[in-house]
Amino acid sequence: FSATLSKRHSAQVFLKLENVQRTGSFKIRGAMAKLSKLPKEVLEQGVVTASSGNHGAAVAYAMAQLGGSALVFVPNHASSVKCAAIERYGAVVQRYGDDGLITENYARQIALEQHKPYISPYNDMDVITGQATIGLEILEALPNVEAVFVTVGGGGLISGIAGVLKAVNPNIKIIGCQPSNDAAMMQSVRSGHLIEINALATISDGSAGGIEPDAITFELCQTLVDEWVTVSEHEIMLAMRDFLETEHQLLEGAAGVALAAFAKVADAYQGKRVAVVVCGAKISLETLQKVLQVKP
Repeated sequence: FSATLSKRHSAQVFLKLENVQRTGSFKIRGAMAKLSKLPKEVLEQGVVTASSGNHGAAVAYAMAQLGGSALVFVPNHASSVKCAAIERYGAVVQRYGDDGLITENYARQIALEQHKPYISPYNDMDVITGQATIGLEILEALPNVEAVFVTVGGGGLISGIAGVLKAVNPNIKIIGCQPSNDAAMMQSVRSGHLIEINALATISDGSAGGIEPDAITFELCQTLVDEWVTVSEHEIMLAMRDFLETEHQLLEGAAGVALAAFAKVADAYQGKRVAVVVCGAKISLETLQKVLQVKP
């Protein structure tokens, strides 16, 4: 429960703290759900994945627990903090491509060549099912929740959460949150088909990048997301600084997106019971310094 946000916005605001999850983000849920279903002999041969950072760390951690190695491809601009975390868990990191979708396509190709499973960060029903456990936990803690704000990249997180919440109560409002600089899923949903956009750099590196053409998350987002909110880089950083100051916990840019989106439309949720998913914590010292220096 956030006393600060609740008082400020005249609502009951709760924060789902995936920033304190193992490996520092929600991604461990989907990675473990997928990898734990693979036979031991397959795990021992190793897996390949692509990631902006958090999914790669989750796969590396899960493989270390289950017995096996991971090769993780990241975009050229991937956070050094996130890459270091992947390597600490025992995986090999290779940089490739200037966009997440390019990285994903290349990783899939390498997986085929090496005859190893490719572990998608979002385009896999087992991974989505893992992320859905967040929805279960929200319902356990807040059975009368009325709205949930979730940051969207490839759509795996919101698809899992919304799938659970809508199955139990179709009236729960699901709000997809994206940076204005990189809102591929929102623009695709509004266009009626997946599109490529001219994305700009964003502090929300965890949600950045294109979406695979056959992504199962697209139809799920079309069906399950009630509203979309985009936020500027300045709004994201203000929300991050506010969280640091009032909740005294670390968070990364993607987590700031959901907080900023709620703040932007909070007037519409006065008197409501709202949950905001704080999806991850991995932030570099350089980025943290920028956030702390941001002015209103």
